[in-house]
Amino acid sequence: MQGREIEVEATNMAHGGESVARYEGRVVFVADAIPGERVVARVTDDAKKSFWRAETLRVLEPSPHRRAHVWPEASVDRDPADRPGGADYGHIELGHQRTLKTHVLTDALSRMAKIERDVVVEALPGEADGTGWRTRERLHAAADGTLGPYAARSHRVIPVADLPLAVAAVREHAPLDERMPGVGDVTVLAPSVGDGARLVIGAQKPTVIRERVGTREFRVDDTGFWQVHAAAPATLSAAVQDAIDVELFDPKAANLDLYGGVGLLAAAVGDRFGSGVRITSVESDARATEHAAENLADWLGAAVVTARVDSYLRRLRDASVGEAARLAAATVVLDPPRSGAGAAVVDPLAALRPAQIVYVACDPVAFARDVALLAGHGYELTGLRALDLFPHTHHVEAVGSFRRA
Repeated sequence: MQGREIEVEATNMAHGGESVARYEGRVVFVADAIPGERVVARVTDDAKKSFWRAETLRVLEPSPHRRAHVWPEASVDRDPADRPGGADYGHIELGHQRTLKTHVLTDALSRMAKIERDVVVEALPGEADGTGWRTRERLHAAADGTLGPYAARSHRVIPVADLPLAVAAVREHAPLDERMPGVGDVTVLAPSVGDGARLVIGAQKPTVIRERVGTREFRVDDTGFWQVHAAAPATLSAAVQDAIDVELFDPKAANLDLYGGVGLLAAAVGDRFGSGVRITSVESDARATEHAAENLADWLGAAVVTARVDSYLRRLRDASVGEAARLAAATVVLDPPRSGAGAAVVDPLAALRPAQIVYVACDPVAFARDVALLAGHGYELTGLRALDLFPHTHHVEAVGSFRRA
């Protein structure tokens, strides 16, 4: 059946950027289709008996929300094998993208956490057409050295003429016309401190760069993690500050910033509540915690720990009674990777009974699963914001507030 062309109607949007359709009673996840459209699609994966995957070849009945793709090379007019990945919503009107993301988030919460929640995915300040926001782009080298992004759902390098989601400095310095055989990857990044962009070629030794958020600067490796949207660090800092219930916040408690990276969100807490705030940032990457120690030097009560979050929480759970009391008054900022926190983190965290948790999520399904886990431990979702940090992609960021019920 793989390779067969089928005609289907997309009826819904699934998490991951694919539309949901049915063919002869079987669920088909269709890339590059919009709910409401009838398309001809080619089956690419039929290994799962319960569903297939397919790619749109032709649109027979287009959605009123379909637009010319913001990335011409990713247009539905090209063969799916020649379409670059990374802008899987680029053919959808921007406002409707946010409607679809809202549906994916609220549907996940309803199905997995049994929570009905009204939420609107918010555009970031100054957002115009959803392009020009990426401060980092990774290009891959083909066997002949040609540089470009991978094709969607593939490791095939696609030559492109431009990178429309990138900020101007990245677009200007991206070596799209050059050949670099044998380098593996080339990352083009434009730090907010300094002039222009820089290249990280292959397995290059990390170089420390600086990123500015408001009036503060943060040390970070050019190969390390930093929010990719130019406005995301400031937006998330403000969202976390707003999500904390002031009445529950105790500056002397054993407050935690879990998966703390280089200290961005711990600094946001310190800026909101003063330099005497006690907060410990926990991160498994040693280079990141080295930078966090310097980035958080303004806060006398700040500390950094290099450790796996699950292991660290289990140790705290088994700590002395006095430490447990300080943790019971704590505010915890939880910013896990895309896979979410999961039971390995939620269970020992909830056993510490912190007063409130602020969860920063980059995957709606993982977030919904963790909402259900927290509810099982008596934590209620009291606030939720959704932020469109990744326009023209299916990704969405959520910031949830939890307190003991």
